[in-house]
Amino acid sequence: MKHIIKCSEPQAFAAWKAMANEDWQPDYDSLSGKPKESIKKALMEEQGYLCCYCERRLTPEDSHVEHLRPQNDLTVDPLDFANMLCSCQNQLKKGDPRHCGNLKGDWFDDLLLVSPLDSECGSRFSFIGNGGIKPSLLTDIAATETIKRLGLDIPKLNDLRASAIEPFLEETLNIDELRRFVSGYLEKDDNGLHGEFWSTIRYLFGDYVSV
Repeated sequence: MKHIIKCSEPQAFAAWKAMANEDWQPDYDSLSGKPKESIKKALMEEQGYLCCYCERRLTPEDSHVEHLRPQNDLTVDPLDFANMLCSCQNQLKKGDPRHCGNLKGDWFDDLLLVSPLDSECGSRFSFIGNGGIKPSLLTDIAATETIKRLGLDIPKLNDLRASAIEPFLEETLNIDELRRFVSGYLEKDDNGLHGEFWSTIRYLFGDYVSV
């Protein structure tokens, strides 16, 4: 799980909320068009186009706005951009297992959910060469519960992580080549994209570079 640094809410969204008057109050159900599109775009950009939970590549079609604290919590403002993330799985394909925000649903627990907004979230998980994920500490109950609640260890995601790892295990790579490969992968590209499963690659190969 990669730490997400929140940015300011997009101007189109702020302007839409500012239209509130005695006859109309903005709410999440009425959010649509350019204001909603601007939210999705801003969230994807600040996340480097990676899912806030599993770090799969995000696309406009296969992603959704995720409320970290669910909207059914009466203490939550559904229009609070600081509580919004972007998760993969907008619509499930036939046979596709649920994970990330789609599986999390309305579950939230301050003590049991490791949040990607926590600057220490990345240190709570470790990875192995076959794509598996586990808590960095076996005693970390929250990391264990987060993996379970988000489905981060389902075979589909393990396989995808393994595929991301495979190129770094190429035997023909010498140390300098591997160092450059890892360094480039851990930097955003010219389009603002992070490499998929960024935290996995950093955990397994980050010792080759300073990040």
